[in-house]
Amino acid sequence: MKTEMKQLLERNRDWAESVSRQDPDFFARLSQQQNPDYLWIGCSDSRVPANQIIDLPPGEVFVHRNVANLLHHNDMNALSVVQFAVDVLKVKHIMIVGHYGCGGVKAAVTGGECGIVDYWLHSVRELYSLHRPTLEHLPLEQQVDRMCELNVQAQVNNLCRTKIIQRAWQRGQPLAVHGWVYGLNDGRITDLECSVTGLDQVSTLYRIDRVAPSSDD
Repeated sequence: MKTEMKQLLERNRDWAESVSRQDPDFFARLSQQQNPDYLWIGCSDSRVPANQIIDLPPGEVFVHRNVANLLHHNDMNALSVVQFAVDVLKVKHIMIVGHYGCGGVKAAVTGGECGIVDYWLHSVRELYSLHRPTLEHLPLEQQVDRMCELNVQAQVNNLCRTKIIQRAWQRGQPLAVHGWVYGLNDGRITDLECSVTGLDQVSTLYRIDRVAPSSDD
């Protein structure tokens, strides 16, 4: 165990020295301030590194990751990240990024006992139940991949229903929420074309500016 940790620390020193040789001012610039235009909400899967996938250096992407790239309205961790990114960093784009073959989505589709993560994945299981009539004739792999897309679209909707996002739009802040899926087999991102750029694109039921019913109704 100690040997493994020592190797990681040595790799860190080698990396830091290599970066400094190539760009002597890199760490000085990086330490001053982060000013990213992008918030990436992705899966915890170790094969999906945000900065590398979109070829941006450190400091350009604010990142939040969890199993199956979910946005629960009672998840104070995710909501705190979103609020800081939107209200403080003033990001212009939020990308919710799933990936094909996601293990979390597959667990929700296939069922079984996975421990505490089952509670976390409950919303994905409900989403699969909703779409099961149109998916169950497909091979399992295709069901999972389609569910990865449907899950991302659902999380885009969930995020756009939060007051954090809607208040940003109300005050005229430029902000867009996008839904992407990353392919592990080819490294390419698929744009699901479900981007939302304003409050007028959110269902009236979930809008904070909707007209409240009168007492006579």
